[in-house]
Amino acid sequence: MPNSPSTTPPLHLAVIPDGNRRWANAHKLQSVWKGHERAVENFRTLTDWCRNDPRIGILTVWCFSTENWKRDPKEVEMLMDLLEKYLRKEGEGLVKEKTRFVHSGRRDRIPPSLSKLIEKTEQLTKDQTEFTLHLAVDYGGKDEILRAISRLQAGKPETRNQPFEALMDPQAQNGKPENLQPYLDHPELPDIDLIFRSSGEQRTSNFFLWQSTYAEWIFSPKLFPDVGPEDLAEAVTEFERRQRRFGN
Repeated sequence: MPNSPSTTPPLHLAVIPDGNRRWANAHKLQSVWKGHERAVENFRTLTDWCRNDPRIGILTVWCFSTENWKRDPKEVEMLMDLLEKYLRKEGEGLVKEKTRFVHSGRRDRIPPSLSKLIEKTEQLTKDQTEFTLHLAVDYGGKDEILRAISRLQAGKPETRNQPFEALMDPQAQNGKPENLQPYLDHPELPDIDLIFRSSGEQRTSNFFLWQSTYAEWIFSPKLFPDVGPEDLAEAVTEFERRQRRFGN
């Protein structure tokens, strides 16, 4: 039977916001940077909508991937600056909105000022429980899994240099690989239920490989700056119509 909002916990919704540069080019703006600026404004609108929709408990947004370092250095610098400005402006407001902020991804390659601000915002909002805003910055699914294995190995020296399969204790968890779960960036977060990707791209692109195993996907042709609350509402409604099998 379809998912019922009355019988399921709040959704973990994830958004891959593609199409900012294409949006700027389509609108003949002087710089593709204007597309990123418009995307941040839109992000605020969509976050507010998600926070106020009782069907959604967690919003995950992919802000910068491990592959995005291949972009023009000037664009990367501006993207990092934009993220820092967003957190400085929104940090205290997250507490007022009863929103917990968390980050997934590496912190050793992003600017130190942004890394410190991320940590500060996480601490500032750590006691909030009504809604979670989860930003992925310098994040890649493969990278997270490799870092999780490294953490596991550090905690269990006897497993060092063993193949991946050897890390999965056949006597633990009835032979299931959940013993790697505690070593992910945020093991306390439930798996992703629904992923919304804009701009017509139809691929997973190394996005939360572990947590999206049984996620439902919605691919929208709209460029992200044009995505509105009505699009997310339609996606959630479509999700509720679907029957999730989880491999059964």
